[in-house]
Amino acid sequence: MNLPFSVQKSQDATASSGFLSASGVSLKPAYYHDILNALPALGFFEIHAENYLSQGGPAKHYLHKIREHYDMTVHGVGLSIGGALPLDKSHLARVVQLVNDLQPAVFSEHLAWSTHDQGFFNDLLPVAYDKISLQRVCDHIDQLQNALQRPVLIENPSTYFEFTHSDFSEIDFITAMVKRSGCGLLLDINNVEVSCFNRQANPYDYLDAFPTHDVGQIHLAGHTLDQNPNVPLKIDSHDQAVCDQVWALYEHALTRMGDRPTLIERDGNLPSFEQLFAEAQQADQVRSRIKRGQPHA
Repeated sequence: MNLPFSVQKSQDATASSGFLSASGVSLKPAYYHDILNALPALGFFEIHAENYLSQGGPAKHYLHKIREHYDMTVHGVGLSIGGALPLDKSHLARVVQLVNDLQPAVFSEHLAWSTHDQGFFNDLLPVAYDKISLQRVCDHIDQLQNALQRPVLIENPSTYFEFTHSDFSEIDFITAMVKRSGCGLLLDINNVEVSCFNRQANPYDYLDAFPTHDVGQIHLAGHTLDQNPNVPLKIDSHDQAVCDQVWALYEHALTRMGDRPTLIERDGNLPSFEQLFAEAQQADQVRSRIKRGQPHA
């Protein structure tokens, strides 16, 4: 689709040096003072847009103080890109205002939906991989990119089941979405592990088929195992450290596509800031090895 701005891909998605050079972590209120007191050697911080849509308050104050020292990325969790309803124009306007104010390196959203009729579900629900959903998703991405006047990254989902009928595989749906809309991709490695475990698929095969050329950012996170005796599931909880399986998948992905800006994502059971920083440093060590042509520790 023809867009009134230049769609930038993968490595040239931002000219922001910190975002490209070192890994980042989720910005949480519990860490505001630690960050400002120590100014750790991180590449960037990422916020959830919906936590900062108010006009003022302490959160906005600290956000701008930290933005003076670091690059930012903004991760939307409430636009309902895959929803049957039109995008909420009021919500979208506030997101645009935040992005214009903050000037983040990247804005991203999810391949998911969270609205139905007049209701909003505090969850990221799965999209059916059919032709109707593909058109709806691309229309919403067009609306979002035109409102922001910049390309966005769309994150691969974490899933717990498959629909009985689909017109596309997940990979084919994502590939067609990128081609039609001109968006980029946020590759969440933990989502790959979670979804493939739950669907009894091979995560390495998934990564080998993924359109990695369009990946502008990577997320790493932790998950929990629901040990149901009938159907055990991995839950995309973001409340644990990154596990060994996800680190191994991360190395495999970078070996295939080269270095990408990486975020350690943590939303619950928050560790000390030092522990989160150590995970970002571990990601940087992996990235350095890949750039040196040494994919394994």
